[in-house]
Amino acid sequence: MHIHVSNPNGEAKFWIEPIIALDRYTGLTDKQLKECQRLVEEHQNEIKKSWKKHFKS
Repeated sequence: MHIHVSNPNGEAKFWIEPIIALDRYTGLTDKQLKECQRLVEEHQNEIKKSWKKHFKS
């Protein structure tokens, strides 16, 4: 389970499980990456719920 985050300067991919972890990124500053990770951590339950709803078999 993962999520992609983007802004006009670049993008990042974060794994959600088994733990939240940055997979890769391009064009984002350290400050932007920290803010992205904070938001992913803050909203991880919503992200997981949406992921499961979108990819249900």
